[in-house]
Amino acid sequence: MDAVLLARIQFAITIGFHFIFPPITIGLAWLLVAMEWMGWRRASEPWVRMGKFFGKLLALTFSVGVATGIVMEFQFGTNWAEYSKYVGDIFGAPLAAEGVLAFFLESGFLGLYLFGRGRVSKGAHWFSALMVAVGATISAFWIIVANSWQQTPAGFVVRNGRAELADFWAAVFNPSTLPRFFHTMDAAVITGAFVVAGVAAWQILHGREEALAKKALSLALAVGLLASLAELFPSGHFHAQQVARTQPEKFAAIEGLYTSQTGAPIALFALPLNKPPQLKAAIEIPGLLSWMAFGDVNAPVKGINEFPPENIPPLWLTFVSFHNMVLLGLYFIAAMGWGMVLLVRGKLFERRRYLRLLVWSLPLPVAACQLGWMAAEVGRQPWIVYGLLRTSDGVSHGVPAGDILATIILFSLLYLALGALWLFLMVREVRHGPEPARAGEA
Repeated sequence: MDAVLLARIQFAITIGFHFIFPPITIGLAWLLVAMEWMGWRRASEPWVRMGKFFGKLLALTFSVGVATGIVMEFQFGTNWAEYSKYVGDIFGAPLAAEGVLAFFLESGFLGLYLFGRGRVSKGAHWFSALMVAVGATISAFWIIVANSWQQTPAGFVVRNGRAELADFWAAVFNPSTLPRFFHTMDAAVITGAFVVAGVAAWQILHGREEALAKKALSLALAVGLLASLAELFPSGHFHAQQVARTQPEKFAAIEGLYTSQTGAPIALFALPLNKPPQLKAAIEIPGLLSWMAFGDVNAPVKGINEFPPENIPPLWLTFVSFHNMVLLGLYFIAAMGWGMVLLVRGKLFERRRYLRLLVWSLPLPVAACQLGWMAAEVGRQPWIVYGLLRTSDGVSHGVPAGDILATIILFSLLYLALGALWLFLMVREVRHGPEPARAGEA
């Protein structure tokens, strides 16, 4: 058994499971800010009840996300000790900032939001919801800083075999931080919008609290359409340009560009093959990739053939994960756009097929987030810190492969049980629906 491969699999399992929850938490938190604002400023009882209902779903998701995130961070000291030695001076700073500046803010105000309703002023209660969303966003920023530094390291010097922090702000705002942050946050808003839309559609289909569900669905469609369009442009476009300039091997792999070309085409569809690297049954638009990457249809773009074989990332998985993410992104635009058309025409709530489509589409943004993470992380290989430290050199030397395999099995079973419990509780809350209106408020 290969200890490096097993360590990578274990980390992929733990971070993959954890990454289900932050996009839901962040997106749902910002939609709750809007719901609670309308409940407060308009003195609207339906929006207040909606906030209570979706607040329960937020609390359930947040609790599981916290539990799984802690396990993920411990692996840096168990399975990736050499990596921790090499970058600990840099990598520890954003993780500490996330805990001090974001996690306590988010978790503290979450308690006030969940248990302070009716005990503090309505303005203070809305402010607590805002701080939950802000705290979750700041938390994500520092995590993305840490990961982005691995992708495009900056603000450091290598001394005595270790990377040491030389310029804090250069490390924080390395070339990929802001493009990745805005792209990821927009994906979280899309996720939250689809969660609200799917739950509201289910309520309408089953004739439960239709007045509330219709308001929630209308809000989710408007937010989801704007966020889905922004995910394509500008955030997706600018992020792709950043990858093309700073990680050309990854860019060539995700786009399936296996030979350098002037006026490089973009592959809309293809079947990637590894040996030799080639695209079968490709449907391409000439020059579009050059234009998207460098603003010129005749710009040269480096292909996989330009790079040493030992520095080339896994081609099939990188290409497939990226293109399926893009395909889902286009679907989100179409689904939310069609919903807005039906809403404007006054036919939305009668189209049961479309409402069922929203229910079945609820998990798809989570899948898109997972595919985006796969494209980013697999595309960085074979580097754990791009251009500085290989993944094979960052693993712990003293952890036997058998021990890693045992923990993979244990984690998988625990996560399976935890995921099933979370899903059961979420479905139960959705079936219960919002709390009935109190007699004095109805």
